[in-house]
Amino acid sequence: MRSLFWRVFASFWLAIALVAGLSLLLGHAANQDSWIIARHPAIADLATTWARIYEAGDYRGAQEQLERRKRLYHLDVQILDINYAPLMRQTFGSVPGFFRDRGDRPPPWRRLTEEYTSPSGNTYLFIYRLPYPELDAWRRSSLLWPMSALVIALVVLTLFSLLLTLSITRPLNRLRSAVHDLGHTVYQQESLARLARRGDELGVLAKDFNRMGQRLQGLIGSQRQLLRDVSHELRSPLARLRIALALVERAGAEERERLWPRLTQECDRLEALISEILALARLDAEPGTSHRIELLPLLNKLREDARLSHPEQTIAVDIEPGASVFGWPDMLERAVDNLLRNAARFNPPGQPIEVQARSEDQRLRLSVRDHGPGVAEEHLEHLGEPFFRAPGQNASGHGLGLAIARRAVERHGGSLSLANHAEGGFVATLDLPLAPSLVESAATGTGWRR
Repeated sequence: MRSLFWRVFASFWLAIALVAGLSLLLGHAANQDSWIIARHPAIADLATTWARIYEAGDYRGAQEQLERRKRLYHLDVQILDINYAPLMRQTFGSVPGFFRDRGDRPPPWRRLTEEYTSPSGNTYLFIYRLPYPELDAWRRSSLLWPMSALVIALVVLTLFSLLLTLSITRPLNRLRSAVHDLGHTVYQQESLARLARRGDELGVLAKDFNRMGQRLQGLIGSQRQLLRDVSHELRSPLARLRIALALVERAGAEERERLWPRLTQECDRLEALISEILALARLDAEPGTSHRIELLPLLNKLREDARLSHPEQTIAVDIEPGASVFGWPDMLERAVDNLLRNAARFNPPGQPIEVQARSEDQRLRLSVRDHGPGVAEEHLEHLGEPFFRAPGQNASGHGLGLAIARRAVERHGGSLSLANHAEGGFVATLDLPLAPSLVESAATGTGWRR
């Protein structure tokens, strides 16, 4: 991953290294004798040129070299041999005067020394005295290229910092724009598609934001669809109530006695519909603290409830001992109860409703199967949507049972799959994560624990 952290870290270290290196270079150029001897035009080639002329026997030419440097650069030179004896007439008076103590006054020149060995093997000691005005003037001109290098480095660092800043701020601006669009429900995932392809932290953030935006848009869309479906579903029982009330107003005493049960029935239907709508809405609210749920007692309770409401149906429960999940009992009970009620509506008498629970890959799969006619393949993908009822099926329900079951299972971190069974009938399968203790026991091979 091209980490943004390392990019910023390397940029700061590069800036520090360049500034430190140039600072050392400028300090070296400004203060070191060796730098002045190697770079100053009056001194740089003097030792080599003078030694070549002197060793050739041209003593006058060698002296002329020293005089010419004095005229051009105000440079005074004294040359000594290996025994510190003068070889030429110095250009600054007597030797003792050169070393004379000046008390507390600083000398008006800088003294530099250079030891030079010629190709013939002779060693010479050059003593230079360069006036400070001449040295300062040379420094100003000689430091032009280091200052130019510093300016170039600053320009490069500025451009690099600008690119680094843009690489951070531009994606953040796109994210800010995406947040604004999401707040106005006009968010488009394509607006962050290019940013999501980045390999750094901003790319990961864009991917997570896309998933969040997709989820929020799905929730907003589902809520809007739910409101439309609720208004549509409530309109029918309300219309029937209005008709029944209008008939009651015009009916006689005997007719009213006949119509009152119909009004009661329509009120019960409306109350049941509102209860299911509220149950579906409550699934999106905070359910409180979750805890361990033993499945066997829960299924036994639901089986007894089903015997009261559907005495003609038989429910066969096949579950591993100690099977449990982590969640909210009321929510999970409502989900399984809705699946059992849905199966009881379509299961023919004499055939059992089969309930099985098996663990696999740290997951618990609980299935509810009936032996009814099943559902047409083109309608399977719409099952579980609020208020959807497959055509040709018993229309006594409101189309919310499977939607409630699916939403409840998703709140438990699982999923609900609906399909026709290969041997006939219909099967609903809940895929739920095992409770933590069951995962540990499955991993260690210690068996199921109640």
